[in-house]
Amino acid sequence: MDNKLKTSSCAIVVTYNPDVGALLKLLGQLNKETDFLVIDNGSVGVDQYEESVRVYNHCQFFLKLGENKGLAEALNVGLREIMARGYEFALLFDQDSSLCDMYVNRMMQAYKEVSALASRKIAALGPRIINPQTRRQTPFKLFNRIFLRTDRFFYGAKEHYFADFLITSGTLLPVSSLPDIGLMKASYFIDNVDLEWCFRAKSLGYDLAGTDQAVLYHAIGERSENPLVQQGLMAQHKPARTYYSSRNRIDLYGRNYAPLGWKLRDCGRFFLKACWLLLASHDRKLYWKNISAGIRDSKDLDREELV
Repeated sequence: MDNKLKTSSCAIVVTYNPDVGALLKLLGQLNKETDFLVIDNGSVGVDQYEESVRVYNHCQFFLKLGENKGLAEALNVGLREIMARGYEFALLFDQDSSLCDMYVNRMMQAYKEVSALASRKIAALGPRIINPQTRRQTPFKLFNRIFLRTDRFFYGAKEHYFADFLITSGTLLPVSSLPDIGLMKASYFIDNVDLEWCFRAKSLGYDLAGTDQAVLYHAIGERSENPLVQQGLMAQHKPARTYYSSRNRIDLYGRNYAPLGWKLRDCGRFFLKACWLLLASHDRKLYWKNISAGIRDSKDLDREELV
């Protein structure tokens, strides 16, 4: 890995009460290839592992926000810092993800290849995601398909795919596109932040792509004995998270840049998941409280500037 590659990219890792062992493993992997920033969202006991983070020579910035300002705002803090420092690329990570060997190098090479193939600018590139618990691969989603896997080769490539949506963790962003697309929607706090940003980028004429050249090991949601969750067909979160997921998706239904195919499919999915939680969960009262509050509050979401 040459020095130019090391300084052209910078990763953002957002932390909130992390598993310190998993976090340090991720930072150790990043430290081999790229600079990185750590933005902490008010973790309990953060001072106890701050020194272990700062010891990495490619740690450029460790910021303690002092309170949980949400994933979106923490990412925006990091992205503004990256823009100010003149990096060409940003990589976004959750605290509990794990990387394949030479992850950054593989993503950089894949970005170069998809940029050469594409007829439009690339807003973001995502890795192949594998759930470490189930070993199931997550397909790259296209919202004009209802059933089956949605992987579709990117302009005839053999390892790259079109995507309408990329999850936050592992994503590579060219910094030059951010003034046009804007940053993350801070009022979304945690859920559907990546979905909203991807829809916005696509509506502005950008492409999103996924690649098999790099693999990110990442579990979405929490562990559960439910077979639908274990097979990766449904993600399960604590009741408090359903407030944000309900509120934000209702807000997205009203956005003209959100694709109709997603709206139609997600309405049905939202209804079925809500019914499942309210009928099958022991925490059904808490789920109902949060889902109903999220739907009610969706009309009050602000329209803040995104740059």
